[in-house]
Amino acid sequence: MAGRPTVGLGTVYRRDGEMGKNRLEAFSDGVLAIIITIMVLELKVPHGTDLTVLEPLLPVFLSYVLSFVYVGIYWNNHHHLLHAAGKVSGGVLWANLNLLFWLSLLPFATGWMGENHFAPLPSAIYGVVLLMAAVAYYLLQNRIIAADGADSVLRRAIGRDWKGKVSPLIYVAAIGVSFAMPYAAQLLYVTVALVWLVPDTRIERTLRGGGEES
Repeated sequence: MAGRPTVGLGTVYRRDGEMGKNRLEAFSDGVLAIIITIMVLELKVPHGTDLTVLEPLLPVFLSYVLSFVYVGIYWNNHHHLLHAAGKVSGGVLWANLNLLFWLSLLPFATGWMGENHFAPLPSAIYGVVLLMAAVAYYLLQNRIIAADGADSVLRRAIGRDWKGKVSPLIYVAAIGVSFAMPYAAQLLYVTVALVWLVPDTRIERTLRGGGEES
C-alpha cells in the first residue's frame, strides 16, 4: 500500500530501539530455555534403586552438564551483547536467528555423544555445532557493530577479542582430535568452556566509561 513503510533486511529500528532489543532478548531467552529443557529430558529415569543403575547414565549426564554450561555462557554473553547494542536492524535479527539455529542443535549433538559414550564421530559433530555457534556469535557481533556505526559501544568493548578468536581454533583442533582421541577432544571442549566461565566485564566497563578492553 502506498505510504506504508517497508521492512527489509537492512532496516534499522531507531525510535523504538529499546523495545526491539527487549523483544529480541525475550525471544532468545525463550529459545535457550527450551534448549535446556530438551537436553534434560534426555536424562531418562533409571529402573532400579541402587547406584549401579546410574552408571550407564554417567556419559549422558556429563554431556548434559557440559552443554548446560555452554548454553549458560551464551545466555550470559548474549545479554551483554544486546545491552551494548544501540539499534536492532534486520541483519541483527537474522544473525540472531542463525545463532539460535546452531544452539538449537545442541540437544541432538549432546544426546548422541552421551548415548554413545563420547565415540569419535558424535564427539566431532558436537565440536562442529560448537564451532558454528561460535561463528554465528561472531557474525551477530559484527551485525550489531554495523548497525550502530562508527560510535559502536560494542566495537570499543570487545577490543582485540582474543577469546573469540582462539575458541574456534580450539574447536577445529578438537574436531580433528576426536577421531584419534575422543576424550582429548572433550578436554578441549571443557577448556574453552572454562575460559568463557571467567566473568567477562568488557562491555560493562565500556558502558561505565572504562574504554577499550583487550
